Amino acid sequence: MVRVFYFYKMIDYLIVGSGIAGICFAEIALQNNKTILVFDNDSQNSSKIAGGIYNPVILKRFSEVWNATEQVKYLNDFYPKIENRLNIKIDFKTPVLRKFFSVEEQNNWFIASDKPNLSPFLSINILHKTYSGIDAPFGFGEVLHTGYVDTRFLLESYHNYLNDNNLFFHESFNYSELKMYSDGVSYRDIKAKNIIFAEGFGLHSNPYFNHLPLDGTKGELLIIKAPNLNLDCILNSSVFILPIGNDLFKVGATYNWADKTNNPSEEGKQELLERINELLNCEFEIIEHFAGIRPTVKDRRPLVGTHHEYKNIHILNGLGTRGIMLGPSLARDLFLHMEHGTPLDINIDIKRFDKKK
Repeated sequence: MVRVFYFYKMIDYLIVGSGIAGICFAEIALQNNKTILVFDNDSQNSSKIAGGIYNPVILKRFSEVWNATEQVKYLNDFYPKIENRLNIKIDFKTPVLRKFFSVEEQNNWFIASDKPNLSPFLSINILHKTYSGIDAPFGFGEVLHTGYVDTRFLLESYHNYLNDNNLFFHESFNYSELKMYSDGVSYRDIKAKNIIFAEGFGLHSNPYFNHLPLDGTKGELLIIKAPNLNLDCILNSSVFILPIGNDLFKVGATYNWADKTNNPSEEGKQELLERINELLNCEFEIIEHFAGIRPTVKDRRPLVGTHHEYKNIHILNGLGTRGIMLGPSLARDLFLHMEHGTPLDINIDIKRFDKKK
């Protein structure tokens, strides 16, 4: 059944896309007593299958995630507010352990933990803990201030909340029906002060922002069942292994820059299996296999800001592999930019690609 909404006054924000980016902005707006409507056609699934891990350190290179301190601080305030609004549990504080394969890796960890920007996040103690199913003679390094958000449950619960409050259109957005005015925009019977496009990889169909260099990277994940793996942490090495209960574990992820489909591939599955076998020495079975296109940008920074010509059209995109960490603070920054004129960080502002600036 298609519901028709009639509005007799202008709403504050029309949001297109309800993945992590769209939900984060919707929540920021609601926290500030703004009126919203959300459109989503369920065509993008990268948020649904994401690991949802927040980890302030890039363990492959032992370097800090961009703006990690601020992101971690803000998300620790943000997700509990969603939990309170929806009466659910989605945020789980869980240690991330990096398995060491050699003494050299241990030394590299100690060198990294001595750097001022990394010392708050890397424990200086090597953890020697026995996990059945894992051989780790060189121990583990522990990353601090980590955890994960159950992204699938978050999306499902928030969509239900929006739907129950008549704030959700489960349909495609028709760009040709969007009209611009000096004081806002209109779409069919809806009038809004601003419109936010948070479409992920679907940006390529957006005539207002498809000039931006959103590349897109395919990622594949597995859900495995391993009854003899007693893991109580997130293991992060060549892949992450995340316990989700009932002897089930989420394992990911691959990176494919050529394939732009959401179809799980045999190649991706085999790559994940090879990496799992490098980490585990216990039996397991594959329960599910997922794939999605992450909205990645060539300079590895998000796409946030206002259209160069239309001041009421905005974008929140390009969260890449770290949407759970980036989403809350970026949504806040865009909100403050629109409401109070607060300048955006040049690292995220789409003006960096605007030839007219």
